[in-house]
Amino acid sequence: MTRYTASEAAILEQYRVALQNVKDHPEIAEEMAELNYDDAKIEEGKLLLDQTRTAYDYNKQEDDETLEASAVFKKEKETLELQYRKHRKKAKVVFRKDLETLKKLHLTGSKPKAYNNWIETIRKFYSTTDQETLTQLASLRITTEDITAGIEQIAKVETARTAYLLEIGESQDATKQKDAAFTKMEDWMQEFYAIANIALEDKPQLIEALGRKRKS
Repeated sequence: MTRYTASEAAILEQYRVALQNVKDHPEIAEEMAELNYDDAKIEEGKLLLDQTRTAYDYNKQEDDETLEASAVFKKEKETLELQYRKHRKKAKVVFRKDLETLKKLHLTGSKPKAYNNWIETIRKFYSTTDQETLTQLASLRITTEDITAGIEQIAKVETARTAYLLEIGESQDATKQKDAAFTKMEDWMQEFYAIANIALEDKPQLIEALGRKRKS
């Protein structure tokens, strides 16, 4: 069994049951001990399993935190987008005959889709300090409070994105740690099952107690 045919949670449970049943089932324990898989050797496997479980749980935690950070970033970004979209439409009406100001405020052409260009376009709009421009914007109720709110929302978006990118990095690192732990655990269990197949060759029904189906 590999992670390509079963979930990692299912694999962890299979390994847990197998190692516990070696200890709890006297007949299996005796047969395995004959091939040097005694209590000490099984404890070695249990330690690896504990480490793998810890890495798995940590990875799941980091993935959950990444999803949460992504949701916060998406929400703040959508809030800014809705706010800017409304102000952009008004500003394009106000300056429809003033190409220079349209260019200065990045109102010509379509809005960029790539994040960096998108946020810089919005920043340019809300960073204007030209009093005449502000006065004209106010004619369609884009107030100085709106401009300030836009600047504040940009900051919220950037803070949320920074946190999201940090969580992505931590999640990727946790995935590497988990994968390394599973690789080590799976290697140990492959040998364990190979030994079990030999030890229990004459008692195939006991293989099922180790989480393996008997071959028909």
